[in-house]
Amino acid sequence: MFSKQKRSEIMSRIRATNTRLEEKVFKRLRSRKIYFQKHYRKAFGNPDIALPREKKAVFIDGDFWHVWNFKERAKGLPRIYWRGKIESNIKRDKRNRRALRRQGWKVFKIWEHELKKNENKAVQKIVDFLQGN
Repeated sequence: MFSKQKRSEIMSRIRATNTRLEEKVFKRLRSRKIYFQKHYRKAFGNPDIALPREKKAVFIDGDFWHVWNFKERAKGLPRIYWRGKIESNIKRDKRNRRALRRQGWKVFKIWEHELKKNENKAVQKIVDFLQGN
């Protein structure tokens, strides 16, 4: 168990944007001559990758913070705080994606574990989505 000060210090080091995984994806897309906006603030939910003119948004979601397979993983969460925090993340994600779709955006989500398991295949899914294939 950490003190409040130590927990705050640990949490402050967690990056929300430009993670290593995101940077890898950005680099791969640029190498394919796909130009995009990073963390586009003008769209609801600040998509990690956006093509504003085409109204396409991609979210790269971390398995822990956005909880892939929540029912299974929730069993291992030690505290009520974490369950509440992550459940609110899930609700916020759904609300943001719904709002984007209502505004005419096409939304694509890719999970961290998909990128780690087979980066080439996952990046190709993103490319296909962005290029409309």
